[in-house]
Amino acid sequence: MTAQIILASASPRRQELLDQIKVTYRVNPVNLDESPLPNETPLDYVQRLAAEKSAACIAQLGDSLPVLAADTAVVLGDLIMGKPKDRDEVFTMLRQLSGKIHRVYSAISFRGREHGQAVSITEVTFRQLTESEMTAYWQSGEPLDKAGSYAIQGMGGVFVESISGSFSGVVGLPLFETAELLSRQGIELFK
Repeated sequence: MTAQIILASASPRRQELLDQIKVTYRVNPVNLDESPLPNETPLDYVQRLAAEKSAACIAQLGDSLPVLAADTAVVLGDLIMGKPKDRDEVFTMLRQLSGKIHRVYSAISFRGREHGQAVSITEVTFRQLTESEMTAYWQSGEPLDKAGSYAIQGMGGVFVESISGSFSGVVGLPLFETAELLSRQGIELFK
């Protein structure tokens, strides 16, 4: 099938979500420094990164297809939790999230005829975690490439007591907001 958009991400989860809503795409990931800027709020952080990713992809390709980029951050208080580097960071993050409510910010940036952005913010409540659960989860290999050290759509979903907001936003691509941005640029999901 002919691609409708370019996805500026190598995330298999974002690809699965686009597949779920029947959007065809080509993958062209971009690598940027994802460090937060001094005094940057979580909202500003995810919006900036999503916009920078879509702009970098357009600059790389100069393609005529519109570009969709996204960024997701797990936030506890004002602490932005990125992807852990090692076992110690996984355990630190999981201990911090255990028994608490955190927020997941997912920003999307869509560049085509115009530039559109949207953000999904979801509250996630974790149950209390045990050391043996965290150890087994670490050994599964799942937490290493995940913001906040967990995947709600995977084994990490058993840690989630409740969510208020967008499940797909927590996974990494809020479908409601994505569909709205696609529609504004002429890509209709239901014809």
